[in-house]
Amino acid sequence: MQAKSNLYRKERIYGYLFILPPILGFLLFTLFPVAYSFFGSLTDWDGLGEMDFIGLSNFKDLLTDELFHKAAFNTLFMMIGIPIGLVLALLIALGLNRGIPGTTTFRVIYYVPVISSLAAISIMWSWAFNGDYGLVNQFLDLFGIKGPNWLMNTHTVKPALIMMTVWKGLGYTMLLYLAALQSVPRSYYEAAELDGASGFKSFRHITWPMVKPVTFFIVVTNIIGGSQIFTEINIMTSTGGPEYSSASVVFYIWQKAFDNFQMGYASAMAVVLGIFIFIVTLIQFKMNEKSNFDV
Repeated sequence: MQAKSNLYRKERIYGYLFILPPILGFLLFTLFPVAYSFFGSLTDWDGLGEMDFIGLSNFKDLLTDELFHKAAFNTLFMMIGIPIGLVLALLIALGLNRGIPGTTTFRVIYYVPVISSLAAISIMWSWAFNGDYGLVNQFLDLFGIKGPNWLMNTHTVKPALIMMTVWKGLGYTMLLYLAALQSVPRSYYEAAELDGASGFKSFRHITWPMVKPVTFFIVVTNIIGGSQIFTEINIMTSTGGPEYSSASVVFYIWQKAFDNFQMGYASAMAVVLGIFIFIVTLIQFKMNEKSNFDV
């Protein structure tokens, strides 16, 4: 009995040792920075000197900060690319799932942007959207359409960024949908065919419900990622675009923190952004619970 107790004790010790690294990582690189950022949001701090506690003044200033409102609107507007990417990726996945020749090659082609450097892709698209020699305007010129200077126009800079982000993430979303489609039992479609169901009805009652868990995952992760968009904007529109029309919340946080050295104010914006992401994710989980089904 004593030997058995010693064995259990050793197993517990080994178990604690195995879970210790991720716990320490969470405490050091997640929990502590979040707590420190929240405390910093209540102070007037330049990142180097002493922290002067000012309470909720930073949050009050956010209510009247027009640039913050613009950045928040731009961030939400650019999330229009999420449903566009979902629809395109699902259509491509449906096509590749039909077993046509060359599907492996197409999968690789669509996935190459996902594994490519975001900085390199941003530079490439900056050239493509150039108003004088860009490939996008050269293509439009074939149809007699004079394209704008995409990244220097307040009306076109956000659609340009949306096109770039949709193209960048299309391969990843497509691959997830393709995996979900290939996991649907073929017998479901055969039963639907015997019942005389059309292709649209099979998609509505079989395909879509079966890929909804993947859709939920993609939507949640894309909202989190879209809320933190920064690199593309910083490279393609380094000043936040004309009239600050392409700046995101994270871009504005970066400017306030590292250009203006207003760390306390930047921390307040980071806290607000974190709360927004948490609330939206929570809503998504609640909506997913209501739409769950059993096969």
